[in-house]
Amino acid sequence: MASVVDICNSALNLLGASTISALTEDSKNARLCNQRFEPIRDRMFRSHAWNCLTKRVQLAKDSAAPVVEYANQFTLPTDCLRVLKVHNGTTDSIASSIDYAVEGRKIKTKEGTVYLVYIAIDTDPNNYDTYLQESISHQLAADIAYAVTNNATLANNYMTRADERLREARFIDATE
Repeated sequence: MASVVDICNSALNLLGASTISALTEDSKNARLCNQRFEPIRDRMFRSHAWNCLTKRVQLAKDSAAPVVEYANQFTLPTDCLRVLKVHNGTTDSIASSIDYAVEGRKIKTKEGTVYLVYIAIDTDPNNYDTYLQESISHQLAADIAYAVTNNATLANNYMTRADERLREARFIDATE
């Protein structure tokens, strides 16, 4: 079973650094991982339409309507990190397309019924594809490499390696 600490330790192992037992421990490596893990994870999640993070829901219409331009608004789910598709639920892909705008945490449209396909924030690494876990680990290693090693060349090398892992993960995920 993977955990956030496991992913962080994988990143630290790549750098040849001391591992941690918890994100809250009093060590430089734990503080770095605790500070950088979530922003890197969320950036990775937004960077691709990951199959393991995709959700589909019907949204409930808000009681308040937008001031102008659109007739209805819908609040995005709290775990919505990236909107992939908004449609009216019909099976015909052309007829299901609707005019909408994402403004803050709201979807505004003239439609009365809205379905949403989105990338969700999932805090349980066990739900991530193994390629995604590995990519997060490499991105974290690249991000904290200079702070851990004080070596700019090594940090640049890890960024290149992390980008390669991310391309591979996206390709595998997209071809599934």
